[in-house]
Amino acid sequence: MKRVILLFIVIIGALFPIQGALCADEDVKQQMMIEQEQRVKQWRKERDQFFKTHARSPLSPSDKRNFTDLKYYRFDSQYVFYGRIERFIFNINNPKYYAIFLTNKGTKKRYIRYGKFDFLIEGKEYTIEIYKSILSDSLFIPFKDKTSGTETYEAGRYIDAEILSGYQTLIDFNMAYNPSCAYNDKFVCVLTPQENILNVPIRAGEKNPDFPNKK
Repeated sequence: MKRVILLFIVIIGALFPIQGALCADEDVKQQMMIEQEQRVKQWRKERDQFFKTHARSPLSPSDKRNFTDLKYYRFDSQYVFYGRIERFIFNINNPKYYAIFLTNKGTKKRYIRYGKFDFLIEGKEYTIEIYKSILSDSLFIPFKDKTSGTETYEAGRYIDAEILSGYQTLIDFNMAYNPSCAYNDKFVCVLTPQENILNVPIRAGEKNPDFPNKK
């Protein structure tokens, strides 16, 4: 599944050399978004299955018995962005090299401050910071938006991404997900930094959890 997604991203890169630019062939662009929607649906199906059956699911046994699926917004192609990461060039001795996040338990967690990413929503530009795990090349993007605390989880949501050729990446807010502590407060979850609080509603991805038996 991961190979297929990466192949799709490479093709997207050829079609969208500039983030936000129009594809020369709108029919091809439309088809690519149809395929991306199917990938998002498959990802959500696998996430639902994990919550329902996996031993590491954040749901309690009683919640698992009552669980059917997570709550999502419908797929919206306006929240799919491909573009170049503007990398931060910090020396490891620079205090800005690491981002120190607070967690819901009052502890701290450390990531590498990797770069920032610009994107457009309804013609207005926004910027989000991107972080990298210390132990891998996986990108981590915690964020909050105008829906946080009402339509979506109050502490914010996460997006995972990959570093692609030429320091490009694909950020799809349709794949934004709640941290595990949204479903079980025994879990330790990173809180969204001030830099990634967006002054715009992002009606894409996972909605507020709806589990009355949450422990």
